[in-house]
Amino acid sequence: MERTLEAKVGSAVDTWIAWLPRWKPATHRVRTRLCRRCLGSPFLKAIGLDADVPHGVQHGLTTRMKSLIDDVVDEYTEKNLPLLSRELRAAERRKARDYRPDVGLDPEFDGLQLDPDPVPGEPFLFTLGELAEGGDVPESVRPVELSDEEKQALRTEIQLADECADHAGRLICQFLQPHRVRAREAVAAIVEPQVNALLDALSESLDAPPTRW
Repeated sequence: MERTLEAKVGSAVDTWIAWLPRWKPATHRVRTRLCRRCLGSPFLKAIGLDADVPHGVQHGLTTRMKSLIDDVVDEYTEKNLPLLSRELRAAERRKARDYRPDVGLDPEFDGLQLDPDPVPGEPFLFTLGELAEGGDVPESVRPVELSDEEKQALRTEIQLADECADHAGRLICQFLQPHRVRAREAVAAIVEPQVNALLDALSESLDAPPTRW
């Protein structure tokens, strides 16, 4: 698994660097919520992008790394954790009946807020979050009550899945370290000029003399 995962990490970093030219500095209203995926991320620390890097750039990387962990855990669960696998498939069937705007997003947008923060006095007609709430679940797709033995077995399998995710995460951090130099070079060559240009434009607008009428 380690060699395959190492190759996937390198490929994900390649894809992230290839995406960087498409990134643009955000000039719209800033959202007030912190991104739990990126705040204090060990992936960003491992690759040296945990400071002085725009969040959009960081998020594109952390989301790709999380996707790798999800793939490892999914494969491990399918092969070794039959009860958990069964419960997850049942949950997916229930979710498939609902509107899910957070599914199928590009990595750069996955995990972010579905809706912007509300502005006082300017209510939304509707929000994506409200649409995703869905209605009552039919009897045919409701979860089946588990026995006490099955519940205990499920707890054990969930713990094993968590341990698998933790192990994969540690490996990914290890495999990210050799990419520190080229990641920083890519940010310096592609991202920093855009940020500096935005700051220069802002500085010029602030220094411009007032218009005389």
